[in-house]
Amino acid sequence: MGKKGILFVNLGTPDSPEVGDVRKYLDEFLMDERVIDINAFNRTLLVKGIIVPFRSPKTAKLYKEIWDENGSPLLYFSKVQTALVQEELGDEYHVELAMRYQTPSIKSALENMKAGLVESIRVVPLFPQYASASTGSVIQKVMEIVSKWQTIPEISFVNSFHDNKLMIETFADKAKRYQPETYDQILFSFHGLPERQLIKCDHSGHHCLKKDNCCATLTDVNKYCYSAQCHDTARLIAEELNIPADKYSVCFQSRLGKEPWVQPYTTDVLKDLAARGKKRLLVFCPAFVADCLETLYEVSVEYHEEFKALGGEEVQLVASLNDHPKWIEAMVAMAKNN
Repeated sequence: MGKKGILFVNLGTPDSPEVGDVRKYLDEFLMDERVIDINAFNRTLLVKGIIVPFRSPKTAKLYKEIWDENGSPLLYFSKVQTALVQEELGDEYHVELAMRYQTPSIKSALENMKAGLVESIRVVPLFPQYASASTGSVIQKVMEIVSKWQTIPEISFVNSFHDNKLMIETFADKAKRYQPETYDQILFSFHGLPERQLIKCDHSGHHCLKKDNCCATLTDVNKYCYSAQCHDTARLIAEELNIPADKYSVCFQSRLGKEPWVQPYTTDVLKDLAARGKKRLLVFCPAFVADCLETLYEVSVEYHEEFKALGGEEVQLVASLNDHPKWIEAMVAMAKNN
């Protein structure tokens, strides 16, 4: 019997922090029809004519701030995770890593498994909460590639793992070293999305953004809602750490453009907390399973400086899951569909 193929897919990273590589990365990322979900003509004008030319030099400077001797932290930790999972699973499995954008590509990873004569492929997008722009994009890309094969093996996908018990425990374990009870407020800062993308994913057609506090509780109606899954992840981590509901906030970072995105925005929450006299904040970023630009720079540097300018004292990031043994155990379980 052939080996079982496991494909882990993360978002992606430039090949280097140089402007040219950052430009290629942003171009591929933002031209994805699920990321900027407007008509192709307007998307091309916006991305190639405005965003990429102007943002590439600025973004390259930020990547240089987090690039280290291992290169991109996101790629480095993703490689470590994949190697550790392969070691745990053994020779019955063929484990590959891919990035949705840039290298290693999904196509090359799938071709490696095809050449290895795998009998099945299990795809695990490394995004805890489902969103069309992340998990949905990975699934679409895999299906586009494999649909052209003459022989298509059995394929399965992990849709989301926002409530994965081992993941929740790992985030809690990571936070305990900072003594969460000593902080004035705990923030769960998730990557943002345009409101229109949440509405598109609302198959009930009447729930999203039309009901007060509709994301606070996960139900059959909103179970595929990115925001509702984010709130559920935050609730579970808070419960694991015995953090009362009034001592933590859910917010969303990385907004792009002027149209409405999922709220509240992290920057607005920082302003509100500073105005209320809060001084020390502990911040989780549970939309990411490996540290990256959004955690290492946006939170640890930009939000820390912004909060201090508002009168606060400290913004402390809880490191991402990275190579924590319990998270590797979670990845192994998802690979086995267990």
